Amino acid sequence: MGLHVDEHSNYNVLSSIATSDGHGENSSYFDGWKAYDNDPFHPIDNPQGVIQMGLAENQLCLDLMQQWIKQNPQASICTGEGVSEFKDVANFQDYHGLPDFRKAIARFMGKARGGGATFDPERIVMSGGATGAQETIAFCLANPGEAFLIPTPYYPGFDRDFRWRTGVQLLPIQCHSFDNFKITEPALVTAYQRAQTANIRVKGILVTNPSNPLGTTLDRETLRTLVSFANEKRIHLVCDEIFSGTVFDKPTYVSVSEIVEEEPYYDRDLIHIVYSLSKDLGVPGFRVGVIYSYNDAVVSCARKMSSFGLVSTQTQHLLASMLGDDDFTTKFLAESRRRLSRRHKYFTAGLHRVDIKCLESNAGLFCWMNLTHLLNEATVEAELKLWRVIIKEVKLNISPGSSFHCSEPGWFRVCFANMDDNTMETALKRIRKFVSPGNHTAAAQAKKKNKRWDAALRLSLPRRFEELSIMTPRLMSPHSPLVQAAN
Repeated sequence: MGLHVDEHSNYNVLSSIATSDGHGENSSYFDGWKAYDNDPFHPIDNPQGVIQMGLAENQLCLDLMQQWIKQNPQASICTGEGVSEFKDVANFQDYHGLPDFRKAIARFMGKARGGGATFDPERIVMSGGATGAQETIAFCLANPGEAFLIPTPYYPGFDRDFRWRTGVQLLPIQCHSFDNFKITEPALVTAYQRAQTANIRVKGILVTNPSNPLGTTLDRETLRTLVSFANEKRIHLVCDEIFSGTVFDKPTYVSVSEIVEEEPYYDRDLIHIVYSLSKDLGVPGFRVGVIYSYNDAVVSCARKMSSFGLVSTQTQHLLASMLGDDDFTTKFLAESRRRLSRRHKYFTAGLHRVDIKCLESNAGLFCWMNLTHLLNEATVEAELKLWRVIIKEVKLNISPGSSFHCSEPGWFRVCFANMDDNTMETALKRIRKFVSPGNHTAAAQAKKKNKRWDAALRLSLPRRFEELSIMTPRLMSPHSPLVQAAN
């Protein structure tokens, strides 16, 4: 029996959240996931299927964690060696979290950022992943209708995480390719002034460092500009640092926490950090998100709100032991960076051989790929036509820049850390074939695509999506986490 939704009748009996499109699922970003789900690549069972390159997951070092778990069975209450802790762990309900877990997270946060800053376990607030952390911090800092400024391009999920249930607006700080999409003070001032002209109260700035989708890190000067601007305007600065442990090349990573510790005259009450273990450790299914605020009132409020999305005590118990192993975390972070660097170099070198360039980057699980030369015109429509060709003909799910609110058509985010080496090589072979001189040009193919594929991708997607992956022993690239509708 199919799922039937009568939108007209529901409009009168359900809430505005239930009947609105604010979740953000009707985006090409998530349409690509659905295209993959309908035709997933498998090297044996479906070698012509779509390869998932639209999911920013870190699958390169899970073997190291598996090895640690085998060597430390006492860390889990589900083993003979650890079951003696079962009663205490199973009955622990304090939403402050296990003390050992908060201490271990605080140490790991400092280590993942190169030791340039220290973190107080008493300021660690748990959340159900970075999604829950972003929403909680939005609830703490702004009222419905108020706004945060955000540099473009930015992660499409922020439209859900920060806006959907809070009613907070996100207003763009326009960044451009001619200066590598850097955040400039004039662009920041312009965005703020536009909000004032529109009579919209700006409550803060939201940035990602390292950037998703750019894969770049903010330098010390830019961070000082952001902190100074926030202090001058008496608005908040929220730094999403969930990719901080993925920095694999110079320049050295600088956290906003270093800036506030270096400059004692900054008002720390305006500075907040969102963190997660989903990217640095590659464990999105553990749903470990962190809010770290220098504002006591925000810590107090966020901790009370965390009861709506706590981290399982069983998960806390395991991670407290794993992250408390300093020798393991030191080796893990070093090896993770080495493997990310190797994969990044291999992938970008493969693209360079066919004259495809990426923005120079030093972090993250993806590249910001420039395909502007393949567009038949510099429009969003042309970008989406090319994207549909890449999904249908090349069988790669990459994410168009317009879904990241990029103002310049032709840029795409492509993820490289969620698959094995053989699948990566298959993806590169498909790209090489697509852009080879003997093949039709991408622009010509985009022109001749019919509306049938438009309709096939513009689907009514399910309501629940997170950047999670479901890996099976036989699947070489991950399923999207979209919940399937009943048939």
